[in-house]
Amino acid sequence: MKRYSLSTLALLGLLTLSTGCDKDLLDQVDPNQPNKELFWKTESDAVRAMTAVYSGQQIFSTYSLYWHFATTGRTDESFTRTPDPGLNQYLVFRQASTTDGRSAFFWNDMYRMIFRCNQVLTNVPGITMNEALKKRILAEALFMRSLAYYDLALLFGNIPLVTTLADANTRVPQVTQAEAYAQVIADLAIAKADLPLTYDAANKGRATRGAAAALMGKAYLQQQKWAEASTQFAEVISSNQYSLVPNYADNFTENNENNSESIYEVQFSGANQVFGQDFPGASEGNERAQFFGPPGIGFTDVEIRPWLFAEFSDRTTTGGVDPRRDATMFSAAGTGGYYGRPFADPSRIFWRKYQNDRTKGTENFFSGINIRLIRYADVLLMQAEALNEQNQPAAAAVLVNQVRARVGLTPIATSGFTRETMRTQLRHERITELSGEGMRWSDLARYGLFDSAAGLAELRARDADFNNFVAPRNKLLPIPQTDIDIDRNLRQNPGY
Repeated sequence: MKRYSLSTLALLGLLTLSTGCDKDLLDQVDPNQPNKELFWKTESDAVRAMTAVYSGQQIFSTYSLYWHFATTGRTDESFTRTPDPGLNQYLVFRQASTTDGRSAFFWNDMYRMIFRCNQVLTNVPGITMNEALKKRILAEALFMRSLAYYDLALLFGNIPLVTTLADANTRVPQVTQAEAYAQVIADLAIAKADLPLTYDAANKGRATRGAAAALMGKAYLQQQKWAEASTQFAEVISSNQYSLVPNYADNFTENNENNSESIYEVQFSGANQVFGQDFPGASEGNERAQFFGPPGIGFTDVEIRPWLFAEFSDRTTTGGVDPRRDATMFSAAGTGGYYGRPFADPSRIFWRKYQNDRTKGTENFFSGINIRLIRYADVLLMQAEALNEQNQPAAAAVLVNQVRARVGLTPIATSGFTRETMRTQLRHERITELSGEGMRWSDLARYGLFDSAAGLAELRARDADFNNFVAPRNKLLPIPQTDIDIDRNLRQNPGY
């Protein structure tokens, strides 16, 4: 504060001496404020710019909260009793407005992250710095842009593809979902060459070669390109960098973050409890815990459908309940209560994944739990699916049994499955291993359940909200009308 005051006095003195003599005195660049003329000069600038890209993941409208509404709250796993009318309509497929905040903010802030990636990709090549570090930073930016485009393509379908540094006058083609996935795959193929297999402790959380291969595999898998997906998943598995952690619950708490099972996770911290995000000193916490938390703890905007509780029917080798059930959900029959409280209504079931009940008595907007976007168990099950769809059910069963063994479940037979029966088994394995983690929407889309009367009937049998689902409208989120108003070449998704 003293330094600021002295600078102000000095400036006032200069103004007094030079008034009427130097008309350009006030037309100066503030050396204390970042700008493009002063930035993009040093290695430190490149590193800081990449940090700004990663910070885009911590915003409430991306992976802190809205991604979870889109990929978990709108699936057959979940339902809502929220009194917020806009959120309620969004979650039950009755969204009327194409400017709804949940989809529009997610769209805007994912493109903000893409803009930052393009800044890095445009400006860092011209910086004189360590060449190995430069290549790594450019590869990280390609990974992060790919991650954003993967989720935008999954949820919005036909999207503007911005691959250069844009300004307010930039207009780019609106590409199909398949074309967006093709860009993701092309960028990740380049990124893999310059991403390390692992980092030291100070750099945990950055994109790795395994993360790029896994994300490329996911992009292939969503297009049912089974052989290509399998090649990428095999690369992750054969790298010997990953293994399943003994305690399944360690994947959803602050304990043992960035562990051997983690392929890519968004880093969160509860240290800075200042409302607002994306400015120095602001919150870096994830808000899912507050909005998904049970009554009296959080807002309980998203609850669990009873069929999901029943899905955990497998028994361990000692006859016990699948331990993933009670790590996944609070239930009167399983956990008995939540946060030391009894159930007022034993019929209700609440999400436990990513809740802080093991360390805290309540929740707030500043949860420090990292969100695991890609973990090794998911890769094993995706590889099992890719192999099975190439008519290798026995090979798929071997991978399934690795996942089941971690939680002590009886193994499935490695012979006797057909491709069709293994397909059914894999759908069961994925929902019991990955429920509530944001994988369900992509699974349902890949299974084709949004595209046929039979598929929608299956969903409606589990989740009455799908009675509101109108195909093809609700398969995709609406492109924000504000963007269409700016660029008349953008076309709205069908039905909006």
